[in-house]
Amino acid sequence: MGAGAVIEPLVVIVLLFGGTWINRATEASLSRRFPRRSSVEYPRASSPDSLESGYISPTAKDGLLSPRASSPSPQISDERWHKRIIGVFGFSYSVTSPNTAVFQDRLLSRLLRRLPFLAECWYWALVYWTYQLGRAFTAVTLKDDTVDVARRHALQVIRLEETLGIFWEVKIQAYFLRHPLLMTWINWIYSFIHIPGTIAFLVWLYYYTITRNRINEPQLGKPRGTVSGSPAGPLLYQARRRTLAVCNLLAFVVFTLWPCMPPRLLSDPSAEGPEAELGRAYGFVDTVHGVNGAGSVWTENRFCNQYAAMPSLHFGYSLMIGLTIMTIPLPAHHRRTLRLRVGSLGLRLPSWRRLLCLALGFLYPFTILVAIVSTANHFILDAVAGAFVCGLGWWSNEILLNLLPVEDYFLWLVRIYKPEPSSLQVPDNASGWDSDESESWNP
Repeated sequence: MGAGAVIEPLVVIVLLFGGTWINRATEASLSRRFPRRSSVEYPRASSPDSLESGYISPTAKDGLLSPRASSPSPQISDERWHKRIIGVFGFSYSVTSPNTAVFQDRLLSRLLRRLPFLAECWYWALVYWTYQLGRAFTAVTLKDDTVDVARRHALQVIRLEETLGIFWEVKIQAYFLRHPLLMTWINWIYSFIHIPGTIAFLVWLYYYTITRNRINEPQLGKPRGTVSGSPAGPLLYQARRRTLAVCNLLAFVVFTLWPCMPPRLLSDPSAEGPEAELGRAYGFVDTVHGVNGAGSVWTENRFCNQYAAMPSLHFGYSLMIGLTIMTIPLPAHHRRTLRLRVGSLGLRLPSWRRLLCLALGFLYPFTILVAIVSTANHFILDAVAGAFVCGLGWWSNEILLNLLPVEDYFLWLVRIYKPEPSSLQVPDNASGWDSDESESWNP
């Protein structure tokens, strides 16, 4: 692993602490009190702020506009109990759980109020390490025949891809092997972008949907008394954070019940039997791991399950990130369309910021897709499965809201009040996205 064993964890720590610092609440936002509504109202999916340049932003199905998602926390009061809504198979139930607002003046509660992103660090650590510990348990309890089963499943994937006419992995890797410098960069992208890139995305999304929308807080490029972030608000961030958690859960279930060997391990020279001979015949090369590779500290250890290729969370995460960037609602002053005249025809294009979002949102998952295939760490169908898992997580992430009562009891036990991001938002007539600043144009 070399320097990566130190650099990669260091980058993760810097991103988490950096995200905590840039998303901190200032004295102005903590000391000034505003009259609050029962919940912060954000533009509905049918409004001009949500339908930008013809690109539909996330809807209620992903938790952005759901009543259950929009009021996850009660108003601060002295009551010790409050109601939570639990939804199961279309039925809703009301349950009682502790109201931790009574602990709002304790030291740790004040720390969370000043550094609200600390709660997001906790969520990320909880989701990630629960997933990794599950993988570690699967790895250390592997049976001898699991390797043979995983190899058999990998060969089944190859046969299916051959039937579909998409077995391109060998040719793709051969191209990159002919370009060593490019192969080196691809190895590094595969090894070191997945976790740091995801954390960087969460830091940015929190900043853009929550921090930039705080009223009366002095920030660079944002006048006091205005907001300049995405009109989607905190609910979009929370929905995406839950999406990652659901992706992890679904992936863990799949690779536990259906272990699949990555292409690179099919070339294991020590394996015996006709299936092992067939696997080696494809000629896959492990370019990431080994002396000259760029193995990640997260994947090169005895507690890593090497037979969890299906589905590819590398691609599932990147697709979720890409789609979020492509569809994120922009404030009105960032949506001014570009006007081009070609002869007698007038063309109206999305704003340059929307075009940039579309480009970045496409390039990131596409780059990750190329990396996972060219390094022989995943099949193309692994990426398809990763996309499917991403879609399920995107549309069903609200199921995790049923765990809010559990969180209430945990916070009650540790005597901490976790303020909701909406508590730092603004009252009516201060949103800054009420008017559409784009000008009409006639060709």
